[in-house]
Amino acid sequence: MNLLSVTIIILTASSLGTPLFQLLDDKKSKTPAYILIAVLSMSLVLVGANTIWPSTNASYGGLLGSDAIGGFFALATLGVTLMIVVASSSYIRGANSPIYYGLLSFTALGMLLLSYSQDLLMLFVSWELMSLPTYALAGYDKKRVQSNEASVKYAIIGAMSSAIILYAISLTYGLTGTTQIIPAVKALASQPFNPLASVAVILFIAGFGFKMAIVPFHMWIPDVYEGAPTTVSTLFAAATKNAGFVAAIRVILAFATVYVLTQNPLFTLANVIAVLAVLTMTLGNVAALTQKSMMRLLAYSSIAQAGYILVGFVAYAYSRQTNSLFAEATIGMTGSLFHILNNAIMKGVAFLAAALVLLELKRGDLQAYNGLGKRMPITAFTMTIAFLALAGVPPLSGFWSKLLLFLSVVNGPFAWLAVAGILNSAFSLGYYAWIIKRFYIDEPESAEKVNEPLAFIIVFAVAVGLIIGLGLFPQIVTNFAPSAVKNIFPG
Repeated sequence: MNLLSVTIIILTASSLGTPLFQLLDDKKSKTPAYILIAVLSMSLVLVGANTIWPSTNASYGGLLGSDAIGGFFALATLGVTLMIVVASSSYIRGANSPIYYGLLSFTALGMLLLSYSQDLLMLFVSWELMSLPTYALAGYDKKRVQSNEASVKYAIIGAMSSAIILYAISLTYGLTGTTQIIPAVKALASQPFNPLASVAVILFIAGFGFKMAIVPFHMWIPDVYEGAPTTVSTLFAAATKNAGFVAAIRVILAFATVYVLTQNPLFTLANVIAVLAVLTMTLGNVAALTQKSMMRLLAYSSIAQAGYILVGFVAYAYSRQTNSLFAEATIGMTGSLFHILNNAIMKGVAFLAAALVLLELKRGDLQAYNGLGKRMPITAFTMTIAFLALAGVPPLSGFWSKLLLFLSVVNGPFAWLAVAGILNSAFSLGYYAWIIKRFYIDEPESAEKVNEPLAFIIVFAVAVGLIIGLGLFPQIVTNFAPSAVKNIFPG
């Protein structure tokens, strides 16, 4: 039995077994959290070992593939989920905590399977296994109207995106006779131009776009992130969102390798993604500047980060469709993968820091952050590092991923996209610096110090260490990422 199979088995056992603690008298016990922490830690070790020493004889009937890009996303999503569970051990205090951790475990299992999916139907099943628990998690705080609203809105829009993806899969199967991703793409490449294939690609962009939070499929993000429990919002922003990107890489960029979206040179896949990228980063940053709530500000900031990630997609799609600039394509996708990992860490810890402020101060408006450096010094320092990294300030990790992304398009026809990205990064630093000013310059409403639980401090320390460490030693990711890029369209 290979390592990936063992990981799937232990996550399945955790997902099915953890909710059974609800039957015990002590429903507030932290035992389910500790079990899930152990399971996720073991899963990370197994996935890491499988990524370094991949199994050569693993066979899943073509449904799953144990490749480098799958390992990359599995490590990122499981790592963020572990951070969330550790923080949740101090944040979630209700009587239904076993159900909460069971749903988190199911989500982690879905993201793991999605990371390694090689078949469209397997991808869809994994997508649903990841998504369905999150609809319930969004409404976990049943006594809050905003949480219930977030759950309903997320479920409706999620169902719509799933239907769009399933329709795209049905069109692909009808055109190619297979649901295997790479054989389907090769079959389309061998056929004359077919508008239905282009419709399928556009539907995939729309379906995955909801989860990736790209404009114009972002409408649900601010309300759901604000209404859901903050630890769950962290899951959406830093984990399930990344799972949406791996699905897009597996499918959309595989199509970009061999297929021209239209016969009109203005409507190529690279042009479409470039427009989406600049709209996403610009709208996200402009909207973030006007927010009065930290959760909504982080939500719009999360949308902007998706726009930066798409820059690497543009470089890859243009290179493959013009059969040129191959080095730039590799740089771009390396930057995208690096920024996806950075976003998981930076955005994840920023949301968890906001969760702690909301937990202890019972407020989420920006006024509550005045003087935070005096009242909650560790939390304020953590958010400061995360914000500076999100803005791309050197030598933090966010600087290197953005540098790679902008370098990948600066020499081609999309140089304007690099300019837009740089301007947006500078603009975002304005509102990040404005928040940091609140931490350390503005006077707090109360001088009383606030408790910072050990569980949160551990998560903050690990995240800040990763942000600084990957900034000082970016080659840890940049040396690995190119091998993962080759798996987008092998052979």
